[in-house]
Amino acid sequence: MDLLHVATRKGLFELRRSPAGWRLGPPHFPGEPVTQVLADPADGNWYAALRLGHFGVKVKRSADHGRTWQDVAAPAFPPKPTEGPWKDDPMPWAVDLVWSLEAGGGRLWAGALPAGLFVSDDRGESWQLVESLWDRPERGQWFGGGYDHPGIHSILVDPRDPEHVTLAISCGGVWQTRDGGRTWANTSEGLDAGAYMPPERRFDGNIQDVHRLDACAAQPDALWVQHHGGIFRSTDGGMRWQPIASPAPSGFGFAVAAHPADPQRAWFAPAHSDAQRMPVDGRMVVTETRDGGASFVSHGEGLPASDAYHLVYRHALVCADDGRTLAMGSTTGGLWVSEDEGASWQCVSRDLPPIAALRFA
Repeated sequence: MDLLHVATRKGLFELRRSPAGWRLGPPHFPGEPVTQVLADPADGNWYAALRLGHFGVKVKRSADHGRTWQDVAAPAFPPKPTEGPWKDDPMPWAVDLVWSLEAGGGRLWAGALPAGLFVSDDRGESWQLVESLWDRPERGQWFGGGYDHPGIHSILVDPRDPEHVTLAISCGGVWQTRDGGRTWANTSEGLDAGAYMPPERRFDGNIQDVHRLDACAAQPDALWVQHHGGIFRSTDGGMRWQPIASPAPSGFGFAVAAHPADPQRAWFAPAHSDAQRMPVDGRMVVTETRDGGASFVSHGEGLPASDAYHLVYRHALVCADDGRTLAMGSTTGGLWVSEDEGASWQCVSRDLPPIAALRFA
């Protein structure tokens, strides 16, 4: 893949591969926070979600690969009810940010903070709240992880069946629909919240803090989760989860990138711990498993080996469709690319704004 979108706190950058190497261009939307980006492979449209504070959330669409952009609708909640079961809902009914964007089967899906799921059937011209999920009584148990309120950060549309959608909520566990969003089931069996919840609630599916969810594109029943409590894997489409022994230097982190063709392989960006969100001993590495989590190897060539205080957000470690090219960005503006399956990395920039999301297009 020769194009990487880099969504940052101060614009959307394009990183392009050329015979002379990777080259970073000037940003779209300079100075504006971009929280998510999507290149729809079905029709070629690009989408960018912006978080503009007082001015709200905006969504932009480009039909000409970024030469021009137009405003489309932004996901929005209906008015908060004044009666009924949600009249005293402590969660705000206002979209703070668009945390995830995915396409499949001619539809767009957007996950928000707070944890509303929205769908568009007209390329973002309008959005509808998926009330079947928002109105579930279990939502009253969800709570915020890094934010004050829960949010939907991961959405997987099954390439075999676009009616089958799997999503992850921090903190609310893994949820699936097999009928396009009409009905939902929590499929968090095996996830363990013992690191932050009392023993009697450690396996409660509605309070699991999933940091990131990813799947093998060629074998979508093979899924990986980077959880607040470590790494988990599923081989049955996310119905049940198996814990993976914590690899060195750490099993804590936010990002996971599944290999697109090999269900046994995945990469992670470890941090020291929840209390110390920085590399262990100041040395930045990427860990990889090639055997379904039975063993791991740690890759550090080309990454900062000392005095590094980077954190890699949920969407800032990605693998391209070729299975060889990876990219990683940090909260302190570092951007690295690997062209040998993560074995070694080259630094593209250390001076970017904080990176929220990366996406090959």
